[in-house]
Amino acid sequence: MSTSGIDRRRALALAGAALIGSRSVADAQSRAASVAARPDDTAAETPRLPPAVTTHHTLELPGRILHFEATAGAILLTDEKHAPRAELAFVAFQSEGAEKAQRPVTFVFNGGPGYSSAWLNVGAVGPWRIAIGGDATAPSASPEPMPNAETWLDFTDLVFIDPAGTGYSRVLASNPDARRRLWSVEGDIDYLAEAIRRWLDRFDRNVSPKYLLGESYGGFRVPRLARELTASQGTGVSGLVMISPALDLGGHSSAFEPFDYVTRLPSMTAAARAEQGTVTRAGLADVEHYATTDYLLDLTRGENDAAAIARRSARVAEFTGLDPALVRRYHGLIENKVFLHELDRARGRVGSSYDATITRANPFPLETLSDYPDPVLDGLSAPVSSAMVAVYETRLNWRPDSSYELEDAQANRQWDWGRNVWHPPQSMRAMRTALALDPHLVVLITHGLFDLVTPYLATQLLLDQVPEAELGSRIRLSVYPGGHMFYTNDASRAALHDEAARLFGRR
Repeated sequence: MSTSGIDRRRALALAGAALIGSRSVADAQSRAASVAARPDDTAAETPRLPPAVTTHHTLELPGRILHFEATAGAILLTDEKHAPRAELAFVAFQSEGAEKAQRPVTFVFNGGPGYSSAWLNVGAVGPWRIAIGGDATAPSASPEPMPNAETWLDFTDLVFIDPAGTGYSRVLASNPDARRRLWSVEGDIDYLAEAIRRWLDRFDRNVSPKYLLGESYGGFRVPRLARELTASQGTGVSGLVMISPALDLGGHSSAFEPFDYVTRLPSMTAAARAEQGTVTRAGLADVEHYATTDYLLDLTRGENDAAAIARRSARVAEFTGLDPALVRRYHGLIENKVFLHELDRARGRVGSSYDATITRANPFPLETLSDYPDPVLDGLSAPVSSAMVAVYETRLNWRPDSSYELEDAQANRQWDWGRNVWHPPQSMRAMRTALALDPHLVVLITHGLFDLVTPYLATQLLLDQVPEAELGSRIRLSVYPGGHMFYTNDASRAALHDEAARLFGRR
């Protein structure tokens, strides 16, 4: 995966990303009709997605039974001339019998940019999930949804929104300029904030406590969305949760960025040590200290200091377990691709950038650095997509006459990252501003130990720059065993659930 210039920033931004007793309610069509009649949802053409459908569900989980309603539908967005721009598909799960004024509602986004919200829906926090860890990380794994014991419906309602071009959401062809605006850093935030406000209006939830949850590029979105909601949509946010976020999409130099190597080294070490047993962040204190001190210093000494090259090569080999001769050949500068090919080369296996401990057979073992499908991202795309279609069709009774797009590769390729190369996009400024403006706002940021796409140390170094008084004390960083989608690990998914419950309970 490239780590130079805009390609590197795009790579960092990627993520990347069962129910019981459902029944359709009789008033689904009348609800949809009344919503369609609202002035802000009218447009010059008929929406292509079907009317919203609401179903009721009972979910039996260990120690409790959840009763909730699920609504699958779409939000029509128009431009300043009231011409349709996009239809955004959403799935909303709301607890039945709860007091809306007190019940939190959380808006959920995955990343890419160009991915639907399916990963978090059927992988982590929704009422149903599929098995996506261990041997289930394969295209042929069962996509059958099952009850999710770690669903966040325990403490918040959930609204999953698919950005334009993903899932069943569509950019409307009648507006040729729509893609240019929707598929951009700023435009993406503008229209998603508008979609959140429209959903709140539509379901009478403006008085509810509101939270934002995002993974990877979705995590990048979250602080910016909080600011946009407050500034332009008249909506305050109580808390932000970010999973494996890319908070800063640019380095200081596209020619040489030492922090790329600094922040990846602890995650590489964690993956190497996982072969010997359980790994915790506390157990990585030695490599974190080395990476941010002596390693960084020796990196900045450059290629003309033989002693510095020898020192850093020896220590990197020691931490990663790679062949010292190979590390010395790379001058102690180990890229992801090299590490993932070499860590398990003896068994002819290659690893995933999203979780370096997950490996598969190398299809081209005689090549030094072969191209291969990522064991996690490519391995899980099929079951995650199939699971979402199954949920829509057999559980939610919502059947658009179009294909479901887990990923919109075109959106990713055409994404407008902005024109100011000296100041690449970042969300730290938005997060600090939101925290300063609202003394009640709380933030939870989570990472996986073995993630080489958005390594946890990169976020730690950014958070270290936030003043503790007033701001930093309301930010918590937690690091779990696992990769970019660490929730594929059962214990990590349960730990995330419990930590999020404590965050929501602080209201």
